[in-house]
Amino acid sequence: MATAGFINTHGHTGMSLLRGYSDDLPLHRWLKEKMWPFEAKLDRESVRAGRQLAVAEMLLSGTTTFLEMYHLYIDDFAEQLAEIGMRATLMRSMIGLCPTREQEEKLQEAVTLAKTWHKSANNRIQMMLAPHAPYTCPPDFIERIVEEAATLQLPIHMHLAETKKEVEDHINTYGVHPFDHLQKLKVLDKTPWLFAHCVHLSQEQIKAMANYQLSVSYNPKSNLKLGSGIAPIAQMLEEGINVSIGTDSVASNNTLDLFEELRVGTLVQKGIKQDSTTIPAYEALKLVTVNGAKALSLQGVGQIEVGYDADFILLSYESPHLQPNDHVYSHLVYAAKGSDVTDVYVQGKALVRKKELVTLDLEKIIFEANKAYKEVNER
Repeated sequence: MATAGFINTHGHTGMSLLRGYSDDLPLHRWLKEKMWPFEAKLDRESVRAGRQLAVAEMLLSGTTTFLEMYHLYIDDFAEQLAEIGMRATLMRSMIGLCPTREQEEKLQEAVTLAKTWHKSANNRIQMMLAPHAPYTCPPDFIERIVEEAATLQLPIHMHLAETKKEVEDHINTYGVHPFDHLQKLKVLDKTPWLFAHCVHLSQEQIKAMANYQLSVSYNPKSNLKLGSGIAPIAQMLEEGINVSIGTDSVASNNTLDLFEELRVGTLVQKGIKQDSTTIPAYEALKLVTVNGAKALSLQGVGQIEVGYDADFILLSYESPHLQPNDHVYSHLVYAAKGSDVTDVYVQGKALVRKKELVTLDLEKIIFEANKAYKEVNER
């Protein structure tokens, strides 16, 4: 069985050593008490080890393209990916809770990275600019980032309305919901946007979203695990908004298996709508293929078609859970697992063959990841 390679539209591979490090906390406490203190101890080698682990996991489970939103060692990662052969959209995530001079330094670093790496590695590496979120970036800093993105003709990626607390805090500070604030700033029509999460939006805000060139990355498992809620993507799709799927980081998921993400994400939509016809299998599969490519502004990717890049995956049809073998769309969405993937190709080059990584050494990656984790933890 073959399908287009899966596309993961939101993640933080630089956090991969944090898998299982902290569970069962709400987002604001999880970040401040666990994630940010641990990340402050990461160095170049530990970030590299975590990223290699993430790339191996994604490839072995059928992901051919992914988005990386992070602030550390983007140059290093781009160089690694050029050698590995995977397709990625990278960006230097920016938090603006700092003096203006430091904000500008972060922005210029992001711009330099974008100019250096956009459309590199035979067009496999794309770039975006990334203000982290409305609750971590003052409005004037967001405006500066959008100005630069428009000049460079690059899309913008940002977390938006992930938690109820984040939205309430923004309203208390600025008197307006973060999405409405972005509309008031008149930044949404300057360049394409990709928002991650979008859990806490009203019906009116979802309707307004349809007026802009924007996409939403749905991260169901991370949102469920952190108790953030469930994004109303069924309504977004009804309004014509492009919805894709992301895993977020393994620190909040805890896997990068897009088959699992797709299945969970589709089923919870049926549950909250109490309607089994919500997002049928054929449409669901587009979330991780066609829609993912559109969310990342990619051309010639996301389908197996003449003239498209040969980004595709093969799955074994021998497992009991994929029998009878007549119902391809149903099996891909409701039954298949990342472990069913046998071969992965990007631009026609094999990156996984017979369940073995071709351009990476899995045994070495696992050893180095565990070694790096212990070293960081001892700091």
